[in-house]
Amino acid sequence: MRRNSPKISITLFLILGMNIFFTAHGLPSCAMEDEERRDRLMHPDLPEDPRYHARAVDGEKSSEYWLNQGKKFVETKTTTPLNKKKAKNVIMFLGDGMGLTTTAAARNLLGGEHAELSFEKFPHVGLAKTYSVDKIVSDSANTATAYLCGIKTLYGTLGVNGMVERGNCQTMLDKANHVSSIAQWAIDAGKSAGVVTTTRITHASPAGAYAHISERDWEDDTEVVKSCGRESGIDDIALQLIHGETGGKFKVMMGGGRRHFEDSSLQGKGKRSDGRNLIDEFKAESPRNAYVETKEELANLNLQEVDRVLGLFHDSHFDFHLDTNVESSTQPTLEEMTRRTIELLSQDDNGYFVFIEGGRIDSAHHDNTPRKALDETVEFSKAIQLAREMTSEEDTLIVVTADHSHAFSFNGYPYRGSDIFAASPTKPNDKIPMMVLSYSNGPGYEKFYDAVNGVRHDPTTVMKAEPNDVYPATFPRDSETHGGEDVAVYASGPWSHLFTGVYEQNAIPHIMAYALCVGKGLKACD
Repeated sequence: MRRNSPKISITLFLILGMNIFFTAHGLPSCAMEDEERRDRLMHPDLPEDPRYHARAVDGEKSSEYWLNQGKKFVETKTTTPLNKKKAKNVIMFLGDGMGLTTTAAARNLLGGEHAELSFEKFPHVGLAKTYSVDKIVSDSANTATAYLCGIKTLYGTLGVNGMVERGNCQTMLDKANHVSSIAQWAIDAGKSAGVVTTTRITHASPAGAYAHISERDWEDDTEVVKSCGRESGIDDIALQLIHGETGGKFKVMMGGGRRHFEDSSLQGKGKRSDGRNLIDEFKAESPRNAYVETKEELANLNLQEVDRVLGLFHDSHFDFHLDTNVESSTQPTLEEMTRRTIELLSQDDNGYFVFIEGGRIDSAHHDNTPRKALDETVEFSKAIQLAREMTSEEDTLIVVTADHSHAFSFNGYPYRGSDIFAASPTKPNDKIPMMVLSYSNGPGYEKFYDAVNGVRHDPTTVMKAEPNDVYPATFPRDSETHGGEDVAVYASGPWSHLFTGVYEQNAIPHIMAYALCVGKGLKACD
């Protein structure tokens, strides 16, 4: 073992002796000064700002306010009965990239940090672990396989087990490696099923309900051909939606991604190269198959005259809500699609399972544009509130969760009632303002950091208080990454109390199947 040198030992002895002397005479020691300094840095005394003193909710400064609030919460919990009835319907809402930081920050758009998103009023909440078989931080494909098919798999793959490597053209053809979703389990039990999203309907999250593929980007045949050749025998994701074992039986399919259903030679922006128009093929299957492209067509659709609905409202993802004029836009909101979906599926006396995604929360975070991400979260919340109003907690289980989080931060000791999109009252060491919201990585790095001179730009001089405002990031990336922490799961309705605790993400469809009495596992009706 290496011995300390005499010089180091003497130095340590002198420092220890000085601290003992200072303490004995009531003087602050070096260690005490360091500890106090650290405490001040961690919990700074910020300058008072009288502008925000009046923003607190009335009565918050009294003890009685919080004591009564706590008592009321306990009373609510102790008087809420457990619903152990068989679920007729299950609605799963997925906020893509909607981590806990996102929901906490989004409350401010509803009137303040004390406000609640619609699903935060649900009686039962748990936490799901989002890691995949090969990655600590996951993507939307392997997580969709977890929360829809009940197994964890490899990053970038959909509806297949861990034996299938991403992009492998051979192993994915082995149907023994395919896994079915709760949508298929519901169909097998005689129920209706469907998917709704604000992204491309062939995107990773909705595709988890119906596709089996080793590469999430194989949304049309052109992409399959590039990787595996024309004679690979692999059906692309769009083809699986229209003609697949599961997708071919969906009653409702709504979202974007029209380009993946049409050949490039046809009018429009098609990306297929097989000469097919899958939209026309869907319409030709039955006169009761309806196809719509605008919110007006969706609103005017006579649901008594149709059995299945395909709605493709954009060539790619939906436009962000903040980028649209709601009155003139031909694109329906998530709330409008949710209404028509429930109206159609409710016609089935056997019940239904439907997957509804607020998908552009994720896109906005990747761009480091939190104004859009939080607005999309509020739009997502509106759709959930409508679903609760249109259904009964007695027979409909509603589950709300996220696939993963983002490297998104909400910090800096902002005052109650202050603008979370503004600068923090906390001043960094370089004396340049910092924003309350920021990212660990992404395009916001180069916008606010001068790498040549090693200095930050003042973000308050760059921000325009517009939806496209890019926020600061610590490390440079063209697209910000996901986060790896657990995500919340909110549940209401039959057997919703089973969603409490901390569990693996792949447990989610098994619990939904238990309540719905479908699938091959345990069932509430057994």
